[in-house]
Amino acid sequence: MSAKGESWGSRVGLILAMAGNAVGLGNFLRFPVQAVQNGGGAFIIPYLVCFLVMGIPLLFIEWSTGRYGGRYGNHSTPYILDTMAKGRIWKYIGVFGIFTNIAVASYYCYIESWTMSYVYHSIVGTFNELDQTQITDFFNRYTTIGKNTTGIPYESVIFYVVCLLLNTYILSKGLGGIEKVAKIGVPLLLLFGGILAVRGLTLGTDGASEMFPNANAWDGLNFLWTPQYDSLTNPKVWLAAAGQIFFTISVGMGTVHCYAAYLKSKDDIALNAVSAGFMNEFVEVVLGSLIVIPIAAGYLGLDWILQNASFGMAFQTMPYLFQQWGGVLATLAGVFWFGLLFFAGITSSLAMGTPWMGFMRDEFNWSGKKGAWSFGLIALIVGLPTVFFYNQGVFDEYDYWAGTVSLVVFAFLETVLFAWIFGIKKGWAEINMGADIKVPIIFKYMIVTVTPLLLGWVLFASIPDMFNKVTNKDTNNKEWFADAYYAENFDSEGKKSGVVEAVDDSSIKLSFTNERQKFNKQSDKVETESFTDYIVYNFEEGQKTTVAVGDVIKPNDKIAEGKFTNKVMYKTLGRLLLVGLFLFICGVVYAAYNKRRKEGRIHS
Repeated sequence: MSAKGESWGSRVGLILAMAGNAVGLGNFLRFPVQAVQNGGGAFIIPYLVCFLVMGIPLLFIEWSTGRYGGRYGNHSTPYILDTMAKGRIWKYIGVFGIFTNIAVASYYCYIESWTMSYVYHSIVGTFNELDQTQITDFFNRYTTIGKNTTGIPYESVIFYVVCLLLNTYILSKGLGGIEKVAKIGVPLLLLFGGILAVRGLTLGTDGASEMFPNANAWDGLNFLWTPQYDSLTNPKVWLAAAGQIFFTISVGMGTVHCYAAYLKSKDDIALNAVSAGFMNEFVEVVLGSLIVIPIAAGYLGLDWILQNASFGMAFQTMPYLFQQWGGVLATLAGVFWFGLLFFAGITSSLAMGTPWMGFMRDEFNWSGKKGAWSFGLIALIVGLPTVFFYNQGVFDEYDYWAGTVSLVVFAFLETVLFAWIFGIKKGWAEINMGADIKVPIIFKYMIVTVTPLLLGWVLFASIPDMFNKVTNKDTNNKEWFADAYYAENFDSEGKKSGVVEAVDDSSIKLSFTNERQKFNKQSDKVETESFTDYIVYNFEEGQKTTVAVGDVIKPNDKIAEGKFTNKVMYKTLGRLLLVGLFLFICGVVYAAYNKRRKEGRIHS
């Protein structure tokens, strides 16, 4: 951001950039999985309600807050919030708006780099003739440092660095660079998505096979769009729906504030906010629901999806499914799908660099290039552990603390500030200043009551989960370095036992009774059935198993001896790195405060 007077080149460019910020990988990868895991049609009603009572109000809050702060020459949340209320604390609460973006970008660009890699592999034909198991193995090898998929050493690291370099280069061009990418990327995203969505709609039973004779794309669509009103009383579904809203419209991050800070005082924000929000919803609800789930159901069946739905499902299944379309079409579909994901990813990750750049320009007169390359360097340092230790859980820790908890905390606090400290009277006037639409008065009362109460509930309901994360309740191997390894839980409550089916010095195969979901077409309900499941533990040289075939193993029973470095170490180091990043940004904000004080620029 090279100039003090930098602004958006056009309203179309702004809306597309804002939509690109919101339309990300979560629209195509996370939304379908969340819908499947929370009952399909049972998820849609709470999701749409949360969008109206939490998503739209938060968009109004963040657009108006950003424009208000920009009027005072502030382009990132520490001093945007500082202009709205007295007290030093608010500038440090605003640190969330920089911290979250750097932390999320550091691992988000890793997923983005997967899409670059998969476009490359689709073009060169890596996936040709691979079966479903081999495609899954490709993904597992790709994310395991030390193994490679095509003979390229450290392939995942190389693509990650290239992806970060590309983001940083575009950011160094300022708002103009971001706007150009949005004008190209968002239309291409919609085009690629539309082509694949048509295939999802027309596949029907054409993909059924001997292995999956009941495969039917329409089953996937019916499951997603058949309302189930019992969801209205299920707090778990509401919590999942509220969480998805944060992911899908990029609120609680600080990027919306930063983009809006470059608007003029009389520029419309009301219609812009609604336009960007509904464009995102169209992409997510329409395109997001018409690609992965129906295509996967059309070849593998709905039951397979219910039992295997995960964030990485699109990488582990879609290349195989595209191969069923034959040579050229498979290549084109791979380029369309992973190209779509790449454009969805980069238009979001570019937004994540702007708060840091805006802050460093405002406070320390850094040039756009200096701000961009410093952002890239910090993101690289923070993000490399998620690449090297992806399978040790560091990626998931970042996603939870930076990509979930931080969003909720900041959104709750900024809503309280806007409605109760800055004051809803001034806030409502700010929303309506220059508005091209008449904002319904109901949103005024939502912002004062419903939105903060809902956010507070989401935050309060998440406290037990946060506690479990910090205390590592999810594992029985809590020591960083240990002389023994203990069996993990076979179910979420840790009450089930397993039986040793096979064992040698380096591996143990355990069987246990598990449950899985199946869809009953007659009742249009998801039912649960029991089946025998297996878990395999593999050990390395110097580690020896201590069990025998037929042994009954309970969670926390010792099953091997030797020298172990447990995942807890990597996850804890990841958390400490995030804390260090937050404190570092607090230090930069404190330095900026001292600089302002010496220059007589303290807000009063």
